[in-house]
Amino acid sequence: MQDTQIYRLLAAWSGENIWIVQAFLVVFIALLCNLLLRHALKKVHHKLQATPNPWDDAVVSAIQGPATLLVWVIGFTFAAEVAYAQTQATIFTAAEPIRQIGVVGAITWFLLRLTLRLQRTFVARKRTAGDPEQRVDVATADAVGKLLRASISVTAGLVVLQTLGFSISGILAFGGIGGIAIGFAAKDVLANFFGGLMLYLDRPFAIGDWVCSPDREIEGIVEDIGWRLTRIRAFDMRPVYLPNGVFSTMVIVNPSRMTHRQLYETIGIRYCDADKMAGIVAAIKAMLAEHPDIDQSQLCIVNFNQFAPSSLDFFVYAYTRTTQWAPFHQVKQDVLLNINEIIRAHGAELAFPTSTMHLPDPVQVVRSEP
Repeated sequence: MQDTQIYRLLAAWSGENIWIVQAFLVVFIALLCNLLLRHALKKVHHKLQATPNPWDDAVVSAIQGPATLLVWVIGFTFAAEVAYAQTQATIFTAAEPIRQIGVVGAITWFLLRLTLRLQRTFVARKRTAGDPEQRVDVATADAVGKLLRASISVTAGLVVLQTLGFSISGILAFGGIGGIAIGFAAKDVLANFFGGLMLYLDRPFAIGDWVCSPDREIEGIVEDIGWRLTRIRAFDMRPVYLPNGVFSTMVIVNPSRMTHRQLYETIGIRYCDADKMAGIVAAIKAMLAEHPDIDQSQLCIVNFNQFAPSSLDFFVYAYTRTTQWAPFHQVKQDVLLNINEIIRAHGAELAFPTSTMHLPDPVQVVRSEP
C-alpha cells in the first residue's frame, strides 16, 4: 500500500515536472553537439593545414568560436522556451530576442575574425612571394581590413537595434542632426580621422618606411598608422606620436623609396700637384666606370672644380646601386680608399689647410761717418 502511494507521488511529480527533464535533455544535446562540432572543426582544420591553399584554413579557423557560441545560444534559448511553456515565467519571454541577438552576434564575430585572418593571410602570401612587383602595402591592407570590420560592426548594431524594436530610420535621422553638432565640437578629431584616411589613400609612406620632415625636425621609422595618430620611432628609439591632421600641412620626405643613393664628395690636392690633376681625374672616372656597385645608367661626373684657398678641388658625383644605409657606406668607403690610392699612385698628395707667409727682404741700413 505504501509502495503504491510512493509510485503515485513520483508519477504525479514527473507529470508536472517533465519540462525539467526536457530542458536538461536540450542542454545535454547542446553540449554534445558542441563537443562533436569542435572535434570535427579541429580535424578539418588539421587536414586543411597540410594543403597549399591558406584561404580555407582562415575560414575554418574563423568559424570555430562563433559556431560554439551559436550552438549554446540556440540550445539555452530552446530550453528557456520549454521552461516558459510550463511555468509561464516572464523571464523566459526574453528567449526569442536573445536567440536573434545571439545569432547576429555569432555571425558578426565570424565575419570579424574572417576579415582579420584573410588580411593576415593576404599580407603573409605577398611578403613571401619573393617578387618585388608583388609587394603589398601593409598600411593599405590594414586600412581595408579596418573599414570592413567597422562596416560589419555598424551593420550588426543596426540589425540588433531593429531586432529590439527600435526604428532604424529614426536613429539615422537623429544621427544626421547630431552629426552636425558633433562635427563642430570634435573638428580636431574629425581632421585627424580624415587625415588618416588620406594617408591610406595617398600612401606617402607605409609601415616600416624611414621618413623625415625638414620643417618639423622629425625623423624615424613608421611603426603604426592609426585613424587618429601615427607612431614614428625616432633613431634614438623614442616614440613620436603625430596627429594625422598635421600631415596635410607638413612636408614629408620618404628616403625609403629612393631608387639610388647619391655619392657626392669634394676632394682637394696640393697646388704643387696641379700638373697631375688631369691624370688623377681620368683614373678616377675609369675606376668608377668599372666599380660593380656604381650604377652606370645614372649620371657620373668627376671634374676639377675650383681653386680653393689651400687646395685644387675636384668633385666626384655618382649613384650607388644600393639604397640601404650600411651597404651604401661600405661602397662609399671603398670608393674613397680607391681615390686615395689613385692620388698616391700619381705621385700627388691630399691637401690640408695651410698658410703661406711672405716676408719682405731685410732693409740694409747704411751709416755715414760724421
